Amino acid sequence: MFRQAMRYGKYRAGVPWGMKTILAPVDFSPVSDQIVRSATDLARAFGAKVVLLHVVQPPIVTSEYALPVEAVQETIDASEQVAKTRLAAIAATLQSAGVTTETVVRQGPPVLTILTEAEAVQADCIIMGSHGHGRIYDLLVGSTASGVMKEADCGVWVLPPAEKAALV
Repeated sequence: MFRQAMRYGKYRAGVPWGMKTILAPVDFSPVSDQIVRSATDLARAFGAKVVLLHVVQPPIVTSEYALPVEAVQETIDASEQVAKTRLAAIAATLQSAGVTTETVVRQGPPVLTILTEAEAVQADCIIMGSHGHGRIYDLLVGSTASGVMKEADCGVWVLPPAEKAALV
């Protein structure tokens, strides 16, 4: 594994596998606490930086029930401001634990936005949560975790929802 990591340039700062940057997308659901704990533990073990990401999804607008453009933009702006405040509080906790942390709020479709940010920060690992929706939901709506796992250029850790994790 070490030779393979060296061959592909993934050996940095004395740490095999190049675990320097961990991307942790959080949506402030209950699984977000698990994501932050896991990212903190991993970052402390490897001396890595954690990039906390929140993706604001623009509301879906249909022609029948369209909101005025100003109202849509106000909703997005308010969501971004709330996300920045919440991420700052999480970052303060990580920093008090000795973990270098950045916060990022982006707007767009979650899968594409997470993948784009992972590339931008050169993430070596993505730690994200699963909401545990059923197969029907995932078929109709899609699973963000599944989409990221299929397309990511780095390792992806998917944490189960709290109620499923308690059963393990």
